[in-house]
Amino acid sequence: MGTSKNRKSVLDNIDLNKLYSLEEASNIVKDTSTVKFDETVDLAVRLGVDPKQANQMVRGVASLPHGTGKDLKVLALVTADKEEDAKKAGADFVGLDEYIEKIKGGWTDIDVIVTMPSIMGRIGALGRVLGPRGLMPNPKSGTVTQDVAKAVADVKKGKIDFKVEKTGIIHASIGKVSFDVDKLVDNANELIQTIIKLKPSAAKGTYLRSIYISSTMGLGIPVDTRSFI
Repeated sequence: MGTSKNRKSVLDNIDLNKLYSLEEASNIVKDTSTVKFDETVDLAVRLGVDPKQANQMVRGVASLPHGTGKDLKVLALVTADKEEDAKKAGADFVGLDEYIEKIKGGWTDIDVIVTMPSIMGRIGALGRVLGPRGLMPNPKSGTVTQDVAKAVADVKKGKIDFKVEKTGIIHASIGKVSFDVDKLVDNANELIQTIIKLKPSAAKGTYLRSIYISSTMGLGIPVDTRSFI
């Protein structure tokens, strides 16, 4: 695949050794997107933590003010008395026994599962299917709760959960290339500020090591971390 002239001319103006502001980097990501589909915009934040140490695990939830641009499919595994609330809140699939059976059979055509504490015992048995796909509900991410309707609505509005990978990096989607720059900046800021608040006291040295913003098929544009300190 040759690089198109259009893309080459844009890339010629990018200095990957320079650190850009979030606004500049978002603009570059939008300008360098030349594919026909609406690419996802991702943030990669490298942290000065050792994720193998339990006291340096960084995990949390951020509510992106402008959503992710994705329409996430939500399954609410709830008792009969909560079904109506979950449906009204926008859950795509609502039920219990039939969906537990479907998942046992390998069905995972969903993005998020929301459930209640009383049901978690039954969902534990689905770990082999749900675990590898990152679908296991978790109280820390707000997906195991008595207020199922609120949890469903939050996910639909743009709540994401994230955790640091073994390599010390947090990857998260913060929108689409079609978003205005200010919306991408707002979403990125929300995520970064949330990560800063979660800094483990055991983490030594520089916490925000590097930040890159990229589109699905695009280059990672380096962002100046000093603007967040």
